[in-house]
Amino acid sequence: MENTYPDGDTYVCPDCSHEWPQRSTKSEDGDVVVRDVNGNVLVSGDSVVVIKDLKVKGSSIPLKQGSMIRNIRLVEGDAEHIEGNSDKIKGLVLKTCFLKKA
Repeated sequence: MENTYPDGDTYVCPDCSHEWPQRSTKSEDGDVVVRDVNGNVLVSGDSVVVIKDLKVKGSSIPLKQGSMIRNIRLVEGDAEHIEGNSDKIKGLVLKTCFLKKA
């Protein structure tokens, strides 16, 4: 719409009340940019911390808040998921909205 305006770090449409973030998930050269819950850019090899207890499908062991995931790998073409291993659970695929950079 032509009536949209920036408000902080989001755009707002007064006609339909829709809001969306100004920053894109793609960089200028077209690569996908992966960000944690605080907006920090994640790259392969980083360490992240889980911000809330998570149930793990296929395991009876939950992933506790504060668990460290070291040496993450980015999922190609997906800005919302990373791969990694915790101390007790191997082969995790986690959503970035539950992670913060360590």
